[in-house]
Amino acid sequence: MNGVQAPAAGQPLLLGVRHHGPGSARAVRAALEAARPRVVLVEGPPEADPLIPLAAAEDMRPPVALLAHAVDEPGRSAFWPLAAFSPEWVALRWALEHGVPARFIDLPATHTLAWQRDEEEEEEEEEGEEQEGEGEGQDLGEGAEAGAAQDALDAHVRIDPLGVLADTAGYDDAERWWEDVVEHRGAGKGDALAPFTALEEAMTALRETYGSGGHGRDLIREAHMRLRIREAQREFEDGVAVVCGAWHVPALRRRAGVTADRALLKGLPKVRTDMTWVPWTHRRLSRAGGYGAGIDSPGWYAHLYAAPDRPVERWLTKVAGLLRAEDRTVSPGHVIEAVRLAETLAALRGRPLPGLGEATDAVRAVMCEGSDVPLALVHDRLVVGDVLGQVPDTVPAVPLQRDLERTRRRLRLEPQPDERELDLDLRKETDAERSRLLHRLRLLGIDWGRPAVSRSGTGTFRETWRLRWEPELAVRTAEAGVWGTTVPAAATAKAEADAVAARGLADVTGLAEQCLLAALPDALPVVMRVLADRAALDTDVARLAQALPALVRSLRYGDVRGTDTAALAEVAAGLAERVFVGLPPACAGLDADAAEEMRGHVDAVHSALGLLGDAPAARAGRLRTRWRAVLRTLSARDTVPGVLRGRAVRLLLDEGELAREEAARLMGLALSPGTPPTDAAAWTEGFVGGPGGGLLLVHDERLFALVDRWLTAVPAEAFTDVLPLLRRTFSAYEPGVRRTLGELVRRGPGRHGRTDAATAGAPGFGPGVDETRADAVLPVLRLLLGPDGEEEAPAADRAAVRR
Repeated sequence: MNGVQAPAAGQPLLLGVRHHGPGSARAVRAALEAARPRVVLVEGPPEADPLIPLAAAEDMRPPVALLAHAVDEPGRSAFWPLAAFSPEWVALRWALEHGVPARFIDLPATHTLAWQRDEEEEEEEEEGEEQEGEGEGQDLGEGAEAGAAQDALDAHVRIDPLGVLADTAGYDDAERWWEDVVEHRGAGKGDALAPFTALEEAMTALRETYGSGGHGRDLIREAHMRLRIREAQREFEDGVAVVCGAWHVPALRRRAGVTADRALLKGLPKVRTDMTWVPWTHRRLSRAGGYGAGIDSPGWYAHLYAAPDRPVERWLTKVAGLLRAEDRTVSPGHVIEAVRLAETLAALRGRPLPGLGEATDAVRAVMCEGSDVPLALVHDRLVVGDVLGQVPDTVPAVPLQRDLERTRRRLRLEPQPDERELDLDLRKETDAERSRLLHRLRLLGIDWGRPAVSRSGTGTFRETWRLRWEPELAVRTAEAGVWGTTVPAAATAKAEADAVAARGLADVTGLAEQCLLAALPDALPVVMRVLADRAALDTDVARLAQALPALVRSLRYGDVRGTDTAALAEVAAGLAERVFVGLPPACAGLDADAAEEMRGHVDAVHSALGLLGDAPAARAGRLRTRWRAVLRTLSARDTVPGVLRGRAVRLLLDEGELAREEAARLMGLALSPGTPPTDAAAWTEGFVGGPGGGLLLVHDERLFALVDRWLTAVPAEAFTDVLPLLRRTFSAYEPGVRRTLGELVRRGPGRHGRTDAATAGAPGFGPGVDETRADAVLPVLRLLLGPDGEEEAPAADRAAVRR
């Protein structure tokens, strides 16, 4: 047997491994090649046994994961990830390559998912929810009681086996210890079972000291594994090999009675479960990626497993290639020096070979010139990596998953683990279909894509998405399968249900917008009926104002996408009319915080009405006329807070419905000595706050002079009260605008209140018109406007320039 010592008669070959350990993976393959077992048993859920043959498919590419989810509650799920360097994956592949049966022997997923449910219920009870009787806990059976009891007894001694061994050996890092004692060993040299024998001895000592190590339910899992091993021994006698976590080996080696093992499993809770293969990613194998698979550096481990020789030299060459691709100067000489430094560091630190720590230190010093910025790129792209696995089309899947896969392929949307931008032109049919698909998936809670700000242009015919496929989206897809068998049907059903269950009017209007973006005409009647009912019953003006912008955007998007929005237009018009009627009384007597919130609603309604455009022209024009009347009412009513009155004046001025002289008159009244300083500051904030307010002061001498004169006249005792409002107003301006205003203040204002620019002495301007400078722009104006051929044109041009 090539130096392999066969296990004692009647004993299985127990290969204890570290999950996702490349050294363990190499050792497992070497041991299986030497021992040639007749059956291979692997730690994993037995429900996945029918899926094992798919691991040999040509289009199966790790990393992948076994996904188990409850049939009646797809959101309740569990994953068993496997990478190319996972010992379990290597064992499965060896068995398939050699025609040897392979089976999973861990506790069935039906119990694992049921435990999740029970744990969630226990957490809810601990948070203070009322318990519904003591008898339910006893119905879980003797096995569940034993696991719970062991959890309670051992909760204070939960241990990390590798951490304890590393600490015992004098290491402060379990990863570094594992590299030294396992990863740096030559695969297949000498006794192929030596690594497993050493690990079994170490784990036996730990189990004798710590028992279950605080993981009480391991006792139940191990009882099930022993039963499955006995079944295989009865069938294959002495040709049984078991690949499992090294922690479990002492328990599986221990002789235990069949009756005792079955007693532990009696009465365990169950849920109906489905299983399938799903793609996984290296990022999800890392702790930083959100799934604690036990490794921090999957990319490094994949390299260690795949490298035939000289792993450090090959790794540093990869790093050099990455940095060169990012336009950093890295030469072959850098690689040579980095290799030498890594080997020197390993010798100084007493390590048999350089590990990831030494390689990283060498890269930082030699290739990154001591900077951690490019080193972060190396960690993200190589140490962790963005490798995405692939599964065959024949894997079991819910009908919705099948439809999504067909649609995705037809639209040429490939799932990728790294984030990328997708710019869509909705005038193109393929891009429009992609947009509809992504919006439908978002409505179903499958956030493959998230809307982003477009950098290639603006307009309603453009969309930009940030796409990133996460393995958890497979669970979301299975969960959404309860709504329908196709993406459009499921999205329609989900939209109708969400509309009926929506709590607020804004939720329903947002849902109507989503239905238009996702092109779900069958869902719109239900959504519109709910929307009309909610709008008719809601009397809160703030909620009505909050809901209107989404409706107007929906009308706009519907026009671009060719959707019939007549019903939506009727609801939007009725909603706007109710806002117009209710807004003036709702604005009276508000405190500062409520007034600021209402200002946001006023701005949103104003922007929404501006988006209505000219279709239908009569309806849009009438609404805007009514809105201007509402703004005039707000600007003139003393009971309305100053910030809202100032905002109304500013909106009317921007619309051209208020002359500058009238705006200056209203501002003068608001900033008169009889107005309390805090009220005057609030009016100023409403008038010149927000976009364009600073430029308004820069280019209008009268308004600037009014603010300057009022501010210098504020009494010292009141200045501290108005300062926060003023700081909030002026700090929102662009830096260039603030600098210009500061320069105007430094120069000092001229004679305020005069409208004649020739005599007012405006800050930054001369006392009159410079004829020579005005004439200098005439050639440019002629190029822009074209010659008119009249003799008096220069004089007219000069008059225009002066104005």
